[in-house]
Amino acid sequence: MTVSAGKLRGLKRLADDSGRFKMVAVDQRPPILKVLGEKLAPRQPGYDEVSAVKALLARVLTPLGSAVLIDPDYGYSRAVDHIPARRGLLITLEDFRFEEDERGRRTRLYPGWDVGKIKRMGADGVKLLLWYRPDAAREVVAHQQALVRQVGEACARYDIAFLLELLVYPFKGASNHTTDYIEDREKRPDLVLQSLTDFADPAYGVDIYKLESPVPAGALPDPAGSDAAVAETEQLFARMAGLIDKPWVMLSAGAGMEEFRRVLSYAYRAGANGYLAGRAIWWPAFRHYPDLQAMERELASDGIGYMKDINRLTDDSARPWQTAAAFGGAPGLADAGHDFPGRYAGFGSQAA
Repeated sequence: MTVSAGKLRGLKRLADDSGRFKMVAVDQRPPILKVLGEKLAPRQPGYDEVSAVKALLARVLTPLGSAVLIDPDYGYSRAVDHIPARRGLLITLEDFRFEEDERGRRTRLYPGWDVGKIKRMGADGVKLLLWYRPDAAREVVAHQQALVRQVGEACARYDIAFLLELLVYPFKGASNHTTDYIEDREKRPDLVLQSLTDFADPAYGVDIYKLESPVPAGALPDPAGSDAAVAETEQLFARMAGLIDKPWVMLSAGAGMEEFRRVLSYAYRAGANGYLAGRAIWWPAFRHYPDLQAMERELASDGIGYMKDINRLTDDSARPWQTAAAFGGAPGLADAGHDFPGRYAGFGSQAA
């Protein structure tokens, strides 16, 4: 399979030299706003407080990753000077505020923000988080699918890598309902698998899938075991891998360090190409807020130590993204040859 010039370059930039993704997420907004609000009560955190924390996370942790994911509103402006030039840059597209009623959730894009702007700022990829349940109301499902198709078309037009993050959520009114950006502890594997099935079609233009565990992270059996529960879990991850032919990485969704290590162990056995994680790495440091120096000390010890641990696991067990079925181990450059200048479409001027 051939890949367009911009997407091929973006995939390479987001991965390490061996083709494995070790991406640090510091784009989280609701979790950080919530914990800072609790620490600063009765007042709410403002831009300066939130952006300072994000800059700290980016400065300490990005050098150990292959890329960083950051948001355009609270994160990028303050953190840009702390992101090494040799690391990939992934930018958030969606607004963290979503629309919700008993029929389901609708993701919306951040106001005034689009794929064209992300391309022009020099990013290597676009990230869209999609709250998705295949059993939501028909009009909600249609809205979410149309949004992904719209973003995929824009990423193709601007020739930039498109990473889609899928998250199952509890319906409004359910006993386990929450608007927090955390894993649904009562999710069913069939919802995760069907969600991925719904977006496996190449027409959506997804280049990398960011996926959650089909089993709640806290319920995963020890992957070192050999009982029926381990075999069943391996089958679920294998089924997930079999639904798509593009690169895929795992998200942490607020899982603890050991929980996320188990997620990665199962995912890598199934062929995953790396991780894109945040809170599993840096969340413990927030117990020290507002002491930023204490936070940095914790990040420099436990945070970096944990990243080194999962990086070793990734090096040993994850597959390079080029081995994805769509590429067959050796993706080629589309429109290559002497007439490349004439055949290459580049990116357009329309926003999306």
